[in-house]
Amino acid sequence: MLDDMFDYLEHLRERPVWQPAPAQVRARLRSPLPREGADLATLHRTFMDDVLPYAVGNAHPGFFGWVHGGGTPVGMLAEMLAAGLNANVGGRDQVPVEVERQVARWMAELFRFPQGASGIFVTGTSMANMIAVLVARRRALGLEVRDAGLASMGQGLVAYTSAAAHDCIAQAMDLTGIGRAALRLVPLDDDFRMDTAALEAAIAADVQAGLKPFFVAATAGTVDTAAIDPLRRVAAIAHANGLWFHVDGAFGAMAMLSPELAPLLDGIDAADSIAFDFHKWAQVPYDAGFVLVRDGELHRDTFAAAPRYLKREPRGMAGGSPWPCDFGPDLSRSFRALKTWFTLQAYGADRMGAAIAGTCALARYLADEVRRRPAFELLAPVALNIVCFRYKVAGEDADDFNAALVADLQEAGIAAPSLTTLRGKVAIRVAIVNHRSERRDIDAMLKGLEELAARRLAVAR
Repeated sequence: MLDDMFDYLEHLRERPVWQPAPAQVRARLRSPLPREGADLATLHRTFMDDVLPYAVGNAHPGFFGWVHGGGTPVGMLAEMLAAGLNANVGGRDQVPVEVERQVARWMAELFRFPQGASGIFVTGTSMANMIAVLVARRRALGLEVRDAGLASMGQGLVAYTSAAAHDCIAQAMDLTGIGRAALRLVPLDDDFRMDTAALEAAIAADVQAGLKPFFVAATAGTVDTAAIDPLRRVAAIAHANGLWFHVDGAFGAMAMLSPELAPLLDGIDAADSIAFDFHKWAQVPYDAGFVLVRDGELHRDTFAAAPRYLKREPRGMAGGSPWPCDFGPDLSRSFRALKTWFTLQAYGADRMGAAIAGTCALARYLADEVRRRPAFELLAPVALNIVCFRYKVAGEDADDFNAALVADLQEAGIAAPSLTTLRGKVAIRVAIVNHRSERRDIDAMLKGLEELAARRLAVAR
């Protein structure tokens, strides 16, 4: 199994980035519950034949869709060790908990958070953002909200984020019971960042209306264009008005690993909480999300509970309090920290930062290539590692043409960008996240787009 996966990673570029699964493969995956055991070698062969070739392909250097990390062999091996150990890292006195605490301390150091900061692994930034909303709610309403709930205490709470923020911010408002209607979407400036004057005006209007602003989420690397909100200015506005300042840094926060890019995140050290994923730009295998909270005691007070079956003791296995389950909703937790711990140590922060900066350099290369080719037009500034452009065609079918062109490219297995809409125009969105991607992969994608576009236009004639 290990040999096959190493071979797969070594020869990725020879494979199609993505290919649709045949009907017969899907049919085999609709068989009934097996009542008897099967031979392991047979099961492995089924995986190699029916599963591996038809994944989304984010390990491939030609995968540019959404923001998916590519993983590494080091992370894969660490995941095998974690699965073999099978530790439940919800709590109790065990070294796997200490490994998670060490990673949390490293992140506090990276983001210049104080010694009392706390951090916890979660599935991804969607969950991390929700935890931040819950901690902010706890600060705004007091400890009693945990018993009384929002029905009696939560009237008038409002929060703010940019119109380019990921929908998981709105989802967090929904899942925490505050509601999507309580989230104000702040307009954008010309560079697709949060308009801070509009933010100030929105807060003032809500205060005037008798509402209770409590939370603002800035984004470090928006999902559409990788724009970075003016973090220092948003922090000043939030703290002047008594709001919790949160940063959704799903992938962009890891730019702190690069001395070249870190200045772009000026102000992130003023955050009350930061959400980010190690499984994106840091290349840790899925899943490995993280939330870092400045006030560790407030974080703990938001989640800690002491039922009889989780009683803490001064010695023995029930020692080592506080436990990770005191900082989040999960009691059963996998050893996500191990693959992150291995990755950070095996490659080192400097090498990882250089790889991150390299993807941004590739994005600038792509933008330059788009500008010099008359068939394409650039649709947004290149802030980090995402490039939005489109193929120019006359008429009102330009949006449909570009959407079909991306599907053609994906189905050809050449490359896999995604789509988004910017100011009413459908854009080809290229997110360069994978450490394996090189200029030749960018060139292959552009050549494929040009050839497939020419073919599509010829048929239209």
